[in-house]
Amino acid sequence: LTVGENVSLPLELNRIPRPQAREKAQDLLEAVDLRDRWGTFPEKLSGGEQQRVALARALVHDPLLILADEPTGNLDEETGAQVMSLLARLAREQNRTLLLVTHSLEAASPADRVLRLSHGQLLEER
Repeated sequence: LTVGENVSLPLELNRIPRPQAREKAQDLLEAVDLRDRWGTFPEKLSGGEQQRVALARALVHDPLLILADEPTGNLDEETGAQVMSLLARLAREQNRTLLLVTHSLEAASPADRVLRLSHGQLLEER
């Protein structure tokens, strides 16, 4: 599937008419700065672009809670920072809750609340 098909498919499977599904997918791809990659296949994308497509697809049904498990784990530092900034911005702009699991304190830095698991204990950092 192409980038556009990957993002619009969940809507079409839920019987959203194709024109509406494509419009919403285009809006989401624009939000993650990938609208121009609509017809591109995933293997032609960078790791950061693939993560942003995954983010657009995750947001396609307007979830109130976004679960992100190590979203920057396979990315270089700069691309990881861009993906985290994008995640935080979209969650804030769309009034969503973002639950992030990460080993990176830097990735967790924009969070309103940080919890740490240490020796089986859940500790509040801030």
